Amino acid sequence: MLHNKDLEKYSSAVSLSDMECFVFPELMYSLVLANLMSPAIWKWRQEDCFVKLEGKAPYRKLMRLRQYIMDEFEFNLDLQTWGLTTKDAEIARFEKYIPRDQIARSNALFGYQGDQYYFDVDIRRHFGLDAYDGDIIPYWKTETVEAMNAFRRKPGYNSGAGECVSLSALYAAAAFIVCDIPLEDIFMVLTPLHSQDFIDIQDGVICNNRRMVTKAMWFNGTEISMKAQRAVRNEQVTIVGHNTGWVHCLYDRATIQPNEFARLRQKLSDFLTAPLNALNFANFLRANHAYHPYFQFCRHQRGKRMFVKAEVLFGYEHGSRFRIGDETFEKLLDEVLSDDYLPYPHEGRICCEQLRAYIEYDNIDIYKPDDRYKLARFLAPFIPQAEKLVAELLDFLKITPNLPSEQKQYEPNEPIRIPNTWTRQQIIDYLQSIRSKSITADLAFYAYRDMDTCDWQPFLKAAMERCPVSIEACKDKTPEQVYQWLNDMPNDSIYDGNRLAQPDEVANYTTGDGVEKAITMANILCARDPKKTIRLDIAGPKVLLTDEGKEYVFASAKNFQKKLELNKNT
Repeated sequence: MLHNKDLEKYSSAVSLSDMECFVFPELMYSLVLANLMSPAIWKWRQEDCFVKLEGKAPYRKLMRLRQYIMDEFEFNLDLQTWGLTTKDAEIARFEKYIPRDQIARSNALFGYQGDQYYFDVDIRRHFGLDAYDGDIIPYWKTETVEAMNAFRRKPGYNSGAGECVSLSALYAAAAFIVCDIPLEDIFMVLTPLHSQDFIDIQDGVICNNRRMVTKAMWFNGTEISMKAQRAVRNEQVTIVGHNTGWVHCLYDRATIQPNEFARLRQKLSDFLTAPLNALNFANFLRANHAYHPYFQFCRHQRGKRMFVKAEVLFGYEHGSRFRIGDETFEKLLDEVLSDDYLPYPHEGRICCEQLRAYIEYDNIDIYKPDDRYKLARFLAPFIPQAEKLVAELLDFLKITPNLPSEQKQYEPNEPIRIPNTWTRQQIIDYLQSIRSKSITADLAFYAYRDMDTCDWQPFLKAAMERCPVSIEACKDKTPEQVYQWLNDMPNDSIYDGNRLAQPDEVANYTTGDGVEKAITMANILCARDPKKTIRLDIAGPKVLLTDEGKEYVFASAKNFQKKLELNKNT
């Protein structure tokens, strides 16, 4: 029997809500390990698109993985997927770990406003919570790869799906399994409103929801790139997860190896810093339309100079595959109609070619205050508030992430060391062998739902306390109708072997093994009468649920022999 404190953590490894991951930072990497053990991602290696890349560089595989995940999964943050709870209920669970006021300052659902954008739109309205009482918040649960795949069973979904934390865990596992990227080079970076991965490969790659953003993409000034920047640019990073451990912004202790945390700080800083050159200035203008009226571009043709307004050229770019400032720039200029060129400069506008020559000739370093002053003076005859433009340009070219402090009490921790040459079974055997000395590895088996090697109490606690969707789905059904509803579903689990789905997974995906259906029915009946105790007798293929003398039989393809008593205090 687990101690009460451990029971909260271990049951959280099953339900994996965003709030649980925030309180128990080990859980994020446990989910990555659960995905590493799953056969689902290993099957991707047999897809033609990856077979063709066998023997190719990991970076090339990673770029193909981006498209694969975009094709196979969509981003989902629907409030109804995992149901609703209340702030008071969640704070009551967790305030012994994190004080109430710190939860409110650091978590999106408890008062945290995030960057100015979220403050302006009101975060509850942004997420659709304004339709509910102010104390109501969603159970945003982090899905395993099996649960992500199972969205295909839900009406309205043509592919798998998952929220941002699920996608970051999926990317981390897939980068290792499919792309041969070492775990040591994958860092999970979580903020109150978002979760992404930083992969230390070439100049760095950030996995952001379904997309991957290279350094060149990060600074290209497009709307999608600016949105990708929002969390790192504006929010406190709450958790960094790594194969050597974790660090949390609120906890004094940390288990990540200090040298690995220092590596992330340096590599991420390098990724988030770009030089001032013609390409990046064009990128800056792409992201800042308000400055277009002060600039023009020049081209040389048959010994003549011709000039086009910045806003006109960016308009052409919008519908073209060519870009301003890069190696395709001349081809873009070729697409401009002669009517949009003038044979003389537009009055009151600075030519970007002239600006580039000045930056290169004077060797302007945007990161030096004196050079910023010189650049502003150069621009001042053309641009009102030139100092403001230069300050915004600096902000565009350099982002300083608000990572957790390095000043932590670093505790010894068993790193997860898995070579890329290992098979799935070797990984499972290794993680089993270190469970006694690695809580992350131990929790991974609960996230994986391996009911052969795990204590059932955490699974049942999560099932009976945190599955409101199944309860809501049957609120108007009699017990007999609930039984019929469950029996009408396919008798297939979304999890292979002796792994089990939670009641809300059964309800959401309308499928389940007999053991899963029986636990779902117990959850529904006990919600109606908290004093009720349901008995389950699981004997291989036969599952018998007994409720006050009434018996309900389910068929199971799992191989369990268990006698259980379930109630709201399970």
